[in-house]
Amino acid sequence: MMRDIVNRDLVNLDNCENEPIHIPGSIQPHGFLLAFDTAFTIVFASSNIETYLSIEPGKILGKKFSAVFGESIERNLQLYSEGLSETDLAPFKVNLDGNPFECTVHHNGSFLILEAEPEAVSDSESLNFYRQTTGFLANMSDSFTLRDLCQHVANTTREITGYDRVMIYRFDKDNNGEVFAESHIEGIEPFLGLHYPHTDIPRQARELYLQNLLRLIVDMDYTPVPILTLADSATNKSLDLSLSVLRSTSPIHVQYLQNMGVEATLTVSLIHKGKLWGLIACHHYSALNLSPQKRIAAKLQGQFLTSQIDVRQLNEEYDLARKCNSDVETLNALPLVPKAESIAQIIVQPELLSLCNAGGVSICFGNELYTNGDVPNAEMIRKLSKALFQKSNGSGFTTDRILTDLPELDFDCEKISGLNYQSLGLAENYNIIWYRPETISEVHWAGDPSKAIEKDTNGLSPRKSFELWQEFVKCQSLPWRTPELNAAANYGHALQRHMNLILLSEEGKRNLELNETLKEANSELENINWISTHDLQEPLRKIQLMASRLLSKEEEQLSKGVVQSLMRMNDSAGRMQALLIDILKYTRIRHTKAIEERVDLNVLLQSVEADVQDHRNERMLHITIKELPVIMGIPFLINQLFSNLFSNSIKYSKTEGAISIEVWADEKPVGFPDLPKSENLYHLIHYKDNGIGFEPQFSESIFNIFTRLHGQSEYKGSGVGLALCKKIMQTHKGHIKATGKLGEGAEFFLYFPV
Repeated sequence: MMRDIVNRDLVNLDNCENEPIHIPGSIQPHGFLLAFDTAFTIVFASSNIETYLSIEPGKILGKKFSAVFGESIERNLQLYSEGLSETDLAPFKVNLDGNPFECTVHHNGSFLILEAEPEAVSDSESLNFYRQTTGFLANMSDSFTLRDLCQHVANTTREITGYDRVMIYRFDKDNNGEVFAESHIEGIEPFLGLHYPHTDIPRQARELYLQNLLRLIVDMDYTPVPILTLADSATNKSLDLSLSVLRSTSPIHVQYLQNMGVEATLTVSLIHKGKLWGLIACHHYSALNLSPQKRIAAKLQGQFLTSQIDVRQLNEEYDLARKCNSDVETLNALPLVPKAESIAQIIVQPELLSLCNAGGVSICFGNELYTNGDVPNAEMIRKLSKALFQKSNGSGFTTDRILTDLPELDFDCEKISGLNYQSLGLAENYNIIWYRPETISEVHWAGDPSKAIEKDTNGLSPRKSFELWQEFVKCQSLPWRTPELNAAANYGHALQRHMNLILLSEEGKRNLELNETLKEANSELENINWISTHDLQEPLRKIQLMASRLLSKEEEQLSKGVVQSLMRMNDSAGRMQALLIDILKYTRIRHTKAIEERVDLNVLLQSVEADVQDHRNERMLHITIKELPVIMGIPFLINQLFSNLFSNSIKYSKTEGAISIEVWADEKPVGFPDLPKSENLYHLIHYKDNGIGFEPQFSESIFNIFTRLHGQSEYKGSGVGLALCKKIMQTHKGHIKATGKLGEGAEFFLYFPV
């Protein structure tokens, strides 16, 4: 028992985009089909095989090919098929049942598919094809433009094949088609320049054109021939005919062509850079079959054409590129100085517009905006700059339909519809934008593209009307061509370099001015410091001396209020004198030019401890100093550093109990915690006391000059001591940090470079 594998799923215009056109389960009747498994067992056979071989399908299905046609033919076929690639469609001549056939053979999955057609071409006709092909190659160099070449291919293909109409059909970026070149017999309507919507060739059909470069329909009125297999066969229920030349055509496509009055077609795919660039579409208004030789000749025409697309496009773009590059060279040769005023000189140059054939241009240089020609208003340019910077990630962006690509801006496209944006920095306000005006174009469609499907008494069907339908496209500029975009990008890079020079020049000038200002300020501070630390000392000493004399005169009876006032005045003068002395110490550090030497901290701290013990009050003072390292430093500054720390511990001690101070060092050098990747190592000295401490949020601010956490009435001091400690550590290229707890004491961390 046999069964057919015809795909009977209902196909209509509502689901034709998903129609499985590669597995129709049937073929056209101008040949027959056989499919074998890897053991050369016949698994599939078209039901019309008896028409060509006088052999019933049921008597060959399930049998070895050699048992039906002989071992010699099977061996030749096997050798031939072993040299085929997955997508190769090669001719194979063979005699079957005493009849000569031209066959195409290809692999598809686990099957080897053979499609046979009666041989019908003489040697003289083959010689004629050879002459036509060589003549085409000889004349190909006469066509300079791509359109000329396409017209030449259309003429030659019609001459070779004999079709009534041959069109070079080119796809746009939206998969709509345009008849780019055409050759036809006299007396029929030309299609040249007409456009066809993408729905005329659905997605799955375009995908098949990428796989199978040649498609033939001999007679639109044909009756599909079912493909048969054994009813109990364990094979697939379908056979992939993507690469088949006899594959039956979609009924929707047949109806579409019949609506155009076409009875036979040949289609050759034009593949360019791995994409479907277009088709050689041949129409005939009566049934017409082509020999395999003619098909190969037509296929060669397509390969000739696609091999020359880049050459012809480069020829067309050469003059444009030369002109654009010339404009860029003129602009780059301008004698510009690295100043902001030079942008005003650039913007008025006519080459800035002509280098990419723009109608207007704007340059954003920080807060300054420069324009020339037809451009949007300043507010809209700022909005465009922000939107385009985000959309392009700070690179470039091009569009011939601003309103479509940037709908959020509510852009008025009646005057300007296209732009070419080049970012010139890391911010949105550094860019150059070229603008193009709206170009209202007239597109001629072969019928209304919005009516690809029509409804009549028989239901839905492909459109029947292919009469000229005109559409006017608005809010669109001329497209930006590659040489124009390249020239714009090249000049954008040059302009960015010039802007960087301007910014660097201005920054250098600002730095020079700032340095002069700093020098003046430092000079004034030096004068003020001298006055503060020297000239003010003498008046303070006189104030203290006069107050002391007044208080010491016993014979004069001073009132209690006067005595208290004199005492307060004397105390204030003393505090001010102490502050001036501290300021003097602080400023002297910056001018210290002493050379660093080896300092044994054990010896130095013994001296500091002895001095502190001599000047302490009645309070008990416990100082513990453990083994310390030898460091490189300036001895008198290190002495002053620890003297200040000891004085602070005594000054800010608790009111009761003994004062405790500990000093010790880590055993090994360490890195500074705020510089985790630093390779520098430090001797870490710990200094800890049991004083009043401080709250953690003040661990940084206590090192600022004149910073005090307590009032004079509580603890006396100038607020310079810890600032002085920090300054000394900085002088030694070291660091100081502190931690503390209120009421528990403070710990200081001193990092001396190893």
